Amino acid sequence: MAKKRGANEGSIYHRRKEGRWCGILSLGWENGKRKRKSFYGPSEANVQDQMTKAKNDLRLGFPVSVERQTVGEFLDRWLEQSVKSSVRPLTHQQYSQHVRLYLGTGLGRHRLSKLSPQHIQSFVNDMLQKRVIPKVSKKKNKTAKSATPATPATPATHRTLSPRTVQLSLAILRRALDQAVKWNLVGRNVAKLVDSPRVKRHETKPFTPDEARTFLTFVRGKRWSAAYMTALTLGLREGELLGLRWQDIDLDERTLTVNQTVQRIRSETENTTSSLEFCEPKTNGSRRTLSVSGTLVSILKAHRISQNKARLVAGSEWSDNGLVFTTSIGTPIEKSNLYRDFKRILNDAKLPSIRFHDLRHSTASLLLAQGVHPRAIMELLGHSRIGVTMDTYAHVMPAMMQEVADKMDAILAG
Repeated sequence: MAKKRGANEGSIYHRRKEGRWCGILSLGWENGKRKRKSFYGPSEANVQDQMTKAKNDLRLGFPVSVERQTVGEFLDRWLEQSVKSSVRPLTHQQYSQHVRLYLGTGLGRHRLSKLSPQHIQSFVNDMLQKRVIPKVSKKKNKTAKSATPATPATPATHRTLSPRTVQLSLAILRRALDQAVKWNLVGRNVAKLVDSPRVKRHETKPFTPDEARTFLTFVRGKRWSAAYMTALTLGLREGELLGLRWQDIDLDERTLTVNQTVQRIRSETENTTSSLEFCEPKTNGSRRTLSVSGTLVSILKAHRISQNKARLVAGSEWSDNGLVFTTSIGTPIEKSNLYRDFKRILNDAKLPSIRFHDLRHSTASLLLAQGVHPRAIMELLGHSRIGVTMDTYAHVMPAMMQEVADKMDAILAG
């Protein structure tokens, strides 16, 4: 029999067949329907404690979830209803991959309303110790079976998940739980109470001025020389470079506007298929208009003439995407093909083996070394905050500050 209590205190009763206690708390009315929350425990005192906490949450304005969805169910719903329409396709693909491989398997079974910092800390610790076995392709032998006994299979190489992977999973979970708070599914974002693992910062390897000059001299006359010149001069991201259209460039006014980027996106239905897609720039700051040097204008004009000749040779096979940098038939350039060509050039020119993205770092470092203000570098690169620029290129700052000190000495001495 239910124990009679005061108004809005809820009721607690004993379920003898199940051997446990149950409490029911009224949460008010919504859309003409009364909302109730049930609590279960091994004793009356246990249920009473749960109900007291829920009533305190109500009094403080915190939501009391009446849904029984798990973290996995919520993450799937979040990806579909919130993320898909608000981020670029490649970002959505990355989030989905982390949910499927890590968050869903590690935390998905927990009830969303009962997810705690301890659950997430255990997940982070397990991820840092997790060992992944890369898939090994098994090629079937189509020839007749040999009488020779098969040699034992070589054990697959194990690798641990990087701290960066764990850090990214935790960041995705934090963003998801921020949405859960907005949807009144939880009262607080417990993922923000867990520290991210320390990640070793990638050491950038920009060109020195001499190396940059050697590189530009060596690529002159090469297939994608104009693309390399544009990347090093303006610090464009690789996707921005390959997504650049002629309509985004005004050679007379000597301006270039970043309006789109190109990304390879896997099919949502078949992971084995993918396609190149044009997307919005990375951030609002990434959509920017840049001034183009006279040297680069001349190079782009010559490149357009060469491209028109390639269009005539290709004839009906030409794919007219309006892109500045294309294959021999007008289609977008694959990043992997550009990367291989870039590495080949570095090797032939006996230059350090850097990443393609380090051309962007080279742009900033060379300009900073010439005394260009970091704010101008921020605008050129399309960083969202000046802090990003300062943190990324802190290794160049000491030389600049020494120059400032030397100039102050000159002023005072004079």
